Amino acid sequence: MTQFGPVEVLVVAFPGSNFSGGIAPALRNVVENGSVNIIDLAFITKDNDETVTMVELDEIGDESVVALDEALEEVFDLLNDEDLLAIGEGLPPGSSAAAIVIEHKWARELAGAVADSDGQVVLNERIPRDVVQAAFDALD
Repeated sequence: MTQFGPVEVLVVAFPGSNFSGGIAPALRNVVENGSVNIIDLAFITKDNDETVTMVELDEIGDESVVALDEALEEVFDLLNDEDLLAIGEGLPPGSSAAAIVIEHKWARELAGAVADSDGQVVLNERIPRDVVQAAFDALD
């Protein structure tokens, strides 16, 4: 059986209906350094008339997105059209989003050790960046 690290779906929303590729270099870096594996990646736009459209990587045309695409291992279509439509319907009109399925490769060994010792993750909560920053600032 193949060992996977924790997998999560991350949806990042952007104002405007044109994805600029601004996060692509950071995604490429974490893929290339082995921290994560991008299992699926999709882009969604919602026009002002509330029409939801799925946008393929090769339709974006930004150089950084092309470079990210080249750095990816095999990408699977885990997010189906129904999933992407639901994400798009939740967006405000005139906006866009990147839906990213990420495997945390750095945690594969830990995930295996937890499973091998019959452990079970009972809480996994993401703390917003601003909250973490405020907590560290309060220590100074």
